[in-house]
Amino acid sequence: MDIKLRFEEETDFRIVENLTREAFWNVYKPGCDEHFVLHNLRKSQDFIKELDFVAELDGVIVGNIVYSKGKIVNENGMEHEVICFGPISVLPDLQGKGIGKKLIEHTSRIAKDMGFKAIVIYGHPDYYHRFGFVNAEKFDIHTADGKNFDAFMVKELSEGRLQGVAGNFIDSEAFKVNNEAFEMFDKSFPPKEKKVTDTQLKEQDYE
Repeated sequence: MDIKLRFEEETDFRIVENLTREAFWNVYKPGCDEHFVLHNLRKSQDFIKELDFVAELDGVIVGNIVYSKGKIVNENGMEHEVICFGPISVLPDLQGKGIGKKLIEHTSRIAKDMGFKAIVIYGHPDYYHRFGFVNAEKFDIHTADGKNFDAFMVKELSEGRLQGVAGNFIDSEAFKVNNEAFEMFDKSFPPKEKKVTDTQLKEQDYE
């Protein structure tokens, strides 16, 4: 499968938002809001344009990854910049074929070259451990409210970059979803049925 990666362009925005909606629909909860988060991230000062890539197959966009800046704040209020990727999206029919892997590995190399310390994510450990992500507790890094769980992970982009860095991770304000604004945004897409599925994570998995 000849997958090509390139920067996302403004003319791709709606296509990629719909792709993201398709990729996440009914996966973690009935429906999804990841396409709205993506829409807001692009307008945020935390958005990293140089790490916004799409994957193409035969000229058709089938995947996307975006990054944003976050920070780790220690008990003295000192801040250390880190980055976070997500949403990362692949069309449902093409998931499990290495497209996400290609997007993650390609952008991780660029992020390292750009001088970023580490990537912090929320995701499935079984998938992300293969890319070198470990439980954030290993580095004494916690969520904004001081918690740790298996789905909260970190990867140093070079060994030792997180030495002396500990505290609570604060992600971009763009991840906060205003329900009223989201409902209006989602109505501009084709109707889809919301369902409860076996893949949906229970709230305690992220506590």
